[in-house]
Amino acid sequence: MEHAAAAEFRPFFGGVSEGVECMADFGEEIIHLRNVYKIFGDQPRGRALELAKAGVNKNEVQARTNHVVGLTDVNFSVREGEIFVVMGLSGSGKSTAIRTVNKLHDVTDGEVIVEGEDVQKMTGATLQAFRRQKMGMVFQHFALFPHRSVVENVSYGLEVQGVARSERFDAAIRALGLVGLESYANSYPDELSGGMQQRVGLARALASDPDILLMDEAFSALDPLIRRQMQDEMMAIQNDLKKTILFITHDLNEALRIGDRVCIMKDGAVVQIGTPEEILTKPATGYVAEFVQDVDQGRVIQVHEIMVTPDPVSQTATLSEGLQHVGDRAGAFVLDAAGAPAGVLTTGDAIRASGMGSNRLEDGLRTDFAVCKPTDTLNEVYAAAGRGIPIAVVDDDGRLVGNLDPRHIMEEMGRVESLIDDFEREVFM
Repeated sequence: MEHAAAAEFRPFFGGVSEGVECMADFGEEIIHLRNVYKIFGDQPRGRALELAKAGVNKNEVQARTNHVVGLTDVNFSVREGEIFVVMGLSGSGKSTAIRTVNKLHDVTDGEVIVEGEDVQKMTGATLQAFRRQKMGMVFQHFALFPHRSVVENVSYGLEVQGVARSERFDAAIRALGLVGLESYANSYPDELSGGMQQRVGLARALASDPDILLMDEAFSALDPLIRRQMQDEMMAIQNDLKKTILFITHDLNEALRIGDRVCIMKDGAVVQIGTPEEILTKPATGYVAEFVQDVDQGRVIQVHEIMVTPDPVSQTATLSEGLQHVGDRAGAFVLDAAGAPAGVLTTGDAIRASGMGSNRLEDGLRTDFAVCKPTDTLNEVYAAAGRGIPIAVVDDDGRLVGNLDPRHIMEEMGRVESLIDDFEREVFM
């Protein structure tokens, strides 16, 4: 029987909202965990909570009280439209944290606020409506109904909400189109590969247009290649839909690849929160440094992290004046009237032209320099850097916004290793 709530169903496929390009453009903070503790045991608010609040570590609390500390004074906020990744090893508290957001876990102490409402105070029909209308969840295990077709699986959440069959099937088909499975609508789960089944799970979460997606180890059960394809697919969908995504993983490479910000947890506590670049280049502790030491830094660090402010040579300068202007830099660019790089002057080229008796700036310029964007990764510019010539960093209009010195790339790539050495010395001294 269809429910009156069906009239409130609002499909999200009618158009794409304006995107966000950088952290400053994300919306307001809509998920807040404030001083959250979670203790597992018969008397969670007793001695175990007192010890945890006093700073006693997880293992010691368990030894003294036979209670397990799941979360210890956890604080983080998630902005509207961002992918916030909580990363940690088994037992770190990451899955416990995400399950407080939809109250699959009650907290022992603290607050969990979503869009201004205290989730932990919700009960009964209010909590059910909140879960159905505000959130979609994608699990590590696909949890598909084997006796239902793909379209029936994807539309199940809308069926529970009382949405009419034709309307929910239309929404399900559109969601399947987002994940590339529209043609499999009438197939059954056992006819699909693991990666395809996970796509069905993602489509099911998207079909009811939730404001927030909770993804708990969503891709962990997939083979590496399929896993990367799912990451690509999710990021492509996010680029269009701009959902708020709270993503849980134990894989740092995955966290750094898809996260706008990453929260690293250990033993139920938050160790560090930052952008992928901050996590990689500024590890807060030796624990984080050990994690990042095996990460391919060039895939994460972006050009804007190490480029320097351009100091172009005037078009009217002489060759000798240009050489003096370059100084000890790898080179300096000359700009056209629109502010785009038209040539680059290096010390070597200037000296060669001068040695041939010329003092004309144009005789020392070269135009075979490479160009990149501030958001390109170091891996993307690594080959060009091997030529030893400065790389021009330009904006979307082609204007010069930065100089990338090849030697700075190598210096940055080796910096994390020295940080790890410093942390190790602190531990053993």
